[in-house]
Parts: sequence; C-alpha cells; structure tokens
Amino acid sequence: MKPCRRRWLSAAGSCALGRLRIVGEHSNSRPRLIVNADDFGLTEGVNDAIFELNAAGALTSATLMATGKAFRHAVHGAFVQTSLDVGCHVVLVDGTPVLPHNQIPSLADANGFRSTLGTFVKDLLRGRIRESEIEAEAAAQIARIQSSGITVTHLDTHKHTHMFPRALRPLLRAACLGGVTAIRNPFEPAWSVKASGPASFARSLQVTLLRTQRNYFRRAVSHAGLSTTDGAAGVLATGTLDAAALQRLLQAMPPGTWELVCHPGYDDAALAAVPTRLRASREVERAALLQLPGSGHLSGVELVSFSSSQAHA
Repeated sequence: MKPCRRRWLSAAGSCALGRLRIVGEHSNSRPRLIVNADDFGLTEGVNDAIFELNAAGALTSATLMATGKAFRHAVHGAFVQTSLDVGCHVVLVDGTPVLPHNQIPSLADANGFRSTLGTFVKDLLRGRIRESEIEAEAAAQIARIQSSGITVTHLDTHKHTHMFPRALRPLLRAACLGGVTAIRNPFEPAWSVKASGPASFARSLQVTLLRTQRNYFRRAVSHAGLSTTDGAAGVLATGTLDAAALQRLLQAMPPGTWELVCHPGYDDAALAAVPTRLRASREVERAALLQLPGSGHLSGVELVSFSSSQAHA
C-alpha cells in the first residue's frame, strides 16, 4: 500500500501537480465502470435492492452510512455477499454523527448535523466549521464500519461535500489514518452531463460551477497518495436516472475509469420514515439497473470495483 502523505494536507498547504493514480489504469482498451450505490444502511429496503443488484451482476460496490438505521442489516448482508465492495459514505450534513456533539461543536449540535447542504457549505466557506472536527468525525465513521469486520475499500460523502477543499483535506487525512486507499472523484465530466438529459437550470449550473474545484481535488488526492477515478456519472441525473438515461450514459462513455453514482432502493414504509428527497426514484433506478446484465448496454464496458483494481493503481 502506498503510504498517505498527511503533512501536505494542511489548510495552508500548497502543491505542484503530481501523478494521479487512476483506479484500473493498467488497462485502457475500453471504458471501465464502477457501479456504486450510495446510502447503504439507510433502510433495509435500500440494502435489499443493493444486494439484489450485486447478485445480478449490475452493481459492484456500495458505500455504507455508519449511523444508518439499517447499519447492522447491511453489515450482516455484506458478510454473506462477499462480491460487494463496501466503502464509507461519510455523512457531514443531514444526519447523525458517530461522535458526541460536544466533541465536534462546530460540525454538529444536540440535533445532529446541519439539515441542509446550503447551510453546511455557507458555514464551511466562512470558516465556521473546523477541519479538525471533520477529520475526527470522518475517522470515527470509518472506524465504526471497520470495527464491524468490514474492509473499507473507498470513501465518498453524502451530498458530495468533499468536492470543497475545506472538507476534502480533513477527509483525506481521515482516509490515511484508517488505511483507506481510494476516494470518489465527485466531478461529473462534460460527456456525462450532456448524456444525462434534461435537468433544472439550477442543478445544471451547480454541477458546472462546482467543476471549478476539480483541479484542486486532483492535486490533493495525488499528494495524499490515494486512488480515484476519471470522474463520476449520474450526479446530474440523481433522482431522474431511468433506463433511457442509463442507456445514454453507457453509450456516451469514453475510455477511462468512471464511477456511476446511483441510489437504488424500495420505496417502502421504512423509507417514508427517513428524511430523503429520493423515494419513488429509487425503485426506478433499481429497475433500470436490473436490466443491465442482459440488455447488451454493457457490451464493450468492463465492470470493475475499487478493490479489484487497487493492486494496479
């Protein structure tokens, strides 16, 4: 394992562009795709959809929420279904921390994290959230999953908060502490944005503007010594990823290593009891993904996972 370089990852750090380690870069003959389901552990219905899709050969990994209501159910299933890569879906907004709130007072209070991404980002950019507290909480979430016996293969974040440097730096430090060697590249490439289909002007503008943070992300990940992908598909299509959108994405995918971000699940009573805007869309995604193995749309695309490619990074 290539050791993480934590010293550079300080708030004042500067760097020159190093060599970025791309997952699966040993092969360049065709597109390589990691299909990752977020929100693993949110409900048993979400977990069941993930297990179903993995068993069908349509999904290679999932990222687990350390404080999700169905955490234990997810862990038990992951031990049975060993073909599923399990990462950590680090939650810093709209959820419950692992650490007591008095240990991370700038990040959470007695009610949990900030309830909206907008409030989190505003306070993050104004320096109201301490990086040391983000690092501590992310490390605690990773450790909780690892203490269950799960090997954490990679990291991503709820609502993609690590696309902002002040959240990325402490997350990379936490990854180093936990021995996690890969992280999601949350930035959606132009080909994927175009193929995603219609989206609201606000959502499209958000994805486009946030892409300005991409170069910093690549430098930071390179200097930390972690692996990543060439980009994430499906971010713009979150909530609208149906069979047609999935087909367009796969047909437009160029050579490289990409991650398809998805949120499959069952829209059941348990899901109705948790705060999420993704409800009926989870069943639509599940149905679309379930068609993949026999549809021919994966022809020419190599399905990979973070763990299966680490030795070549």
